[in-house]
Amino acid sequence: MIKKLSRLLWRIFLWFLAVSVFSVIVFRFVPVPFTPLMVFRAIENVKSDSDLEFSHDWVSIENISPNLQKAVIASEDARFLSHNGFDFEAMRKAMKNNAKGKRIKGGSTISQQTAKNVFLWQGRSYIRKGLEAYFTVLIEVFWGKQRIMEVYLNSIEMGRNVYGAEAAAHHWFQRSAATLTKDQAAAIASILPNPRKFKAKNSSAYIEKRKRGIQRRMRDVKLQY
Repeated sequence: MIKKLSRLLWRIFLWFLAVSVFSVIVFRFVPVPFTPLMVFRAIENVKSDSDLEFSHDWVSIENISPNLQKAVIASEDARFLSHNGFDFEAMRKAMKNNAKGKRIKGGSTISQQTAKNVFLWQGRSYIRKGLEAYFTVLIEVFWGKQRIMEVYLNSIEMGRNVYGAEAAAHHWFQRSAATLTKDQAAAIASILPNPRKFKAKNSSAYIEKRKRGIQRRMRDVKLQY
């Protein structure tokens, strides 16, 4: 029985490796049509008898303003272009502050967020974090930084039932993602910690303060993929 169980587990492990690597390679070239979070939000809407609204338009990285690319780096992951998927310095700071009863943004990189958004479910568990690390390594190896940024900006939630840069640009500013100004890009990036609560337009004093900080940090971001 032990040998049979061992063989079964080994086969499952090999199948998981094959399927996961194949999926990552496919999405290196193919647009991601939807994410687990989009499905989860749709189910939430159905359960609450809300309208099944959904806005998501995939565009290439060439059609996303460099301003927005710089803004999310300045806001979410300052060392995105130099790390290998994990920002250990940010992790140490997050752990240190959590131990003191504080919470700060910065433990999870854009690569990790992308891996989670595309391949995994929401929530907190050691299993999910382990799988997130595994997929982060895979996308860093097979995709590279520019593709990670492209998928990230096309997949993340940027408003209630709004996903991706193109949909967000139309939703908040009635323009395309390619034409976002520095101010507009910083405004969208400033709501990413909680895009269902905050507004990128006619926003609160807290978001305006975040936006100004992001705009200052954007000056130091050099896009060199």
